[in-house]
Amino acid sequence: MKTIKYTLLAFGSMFFFACSTSGQINLNKAINDVEKDINQLNTTNKPLTNDEVIKGLKEALNVGTNNSTASASKVDGYYKNPMLFIPFPPEAQKIKNTVEGLGMQQQVKDFEMSMNRAAEEAAKTAAPVFLEAIKGMSIQDGFTILKGADNAATSYLQNKTTSELTFKFTPIIKNAIQKVEVTKYWNPVITAYNKVPFVEKQNPNIEQYITSKAMEGLFKLIADEEKKIRTNPAARISDILKRVFGGK
Repeated sequence: MKTIKYTLLAFGSMFFFACSTSGQINLNKAINDVEKDINQLNTTNKPLTNDEVIKGLKEALNVGTNNSTASASKVDGYYKNPMLFIPFPPEAQKIKNTVEGLGMQQQVKDFEMSMNRAAEEAAKTAAPVFLEAIKGMSIQDGFTILKGADNAATSYLQNKTTSELTFKFTPIIKNAIQKVEVTKYWNPVITAYNKVPFVEKQNPNIEQYITSKAMEGLFKLIADEEKKIRTNPAARISDILKRVFGGK
């Protein structure tokens, strides 16, 4: 390595002295540039440590969750994003069809919009929940995650934290539902349906449904962010991300 260093420095010296009247200034710059390149090469060639891997994965998830919650929490972050849009509950499709047949198409649209607004509202407070979960990641599966699929870290986070996140997310959704008055739009729909003769009375758990779909949407966004970091060098916005994901 020393031979390479001195050879490059000698070349740089001769080149800049021959081509510039400010040879010493250019030579100093050449020395700095060459040593920087050599140091970068040495760092790149060193095997990744467990600490570096876990630090890189945590940062990737931090970046992903921060970007995702910021995107989802905007007005129309769910409502006008086809990937995240929360539709009328599938198990209540019969209710939707029935009340639309009664001329309540606008009420159905208002209800769907209110569900998505609740999810957008909840997303504003989701980042700290994800951050706390990320802090607890161990190094046990670090290299497996690193070498895994483009959504491996997201899947790991989802598998390890869904129960806890659901527990923490439910009251957030509940408050959001109250804030955007989901029940105000839901009650006329379900009341009209249940008044139809001979139908079986229904009342799906809207709170649980919105919680599940809101979390599902966030994980979709996080997976997209993770894939960007893994596949797009421009998305690696820190040295540790470049170090950990640069060799993939």
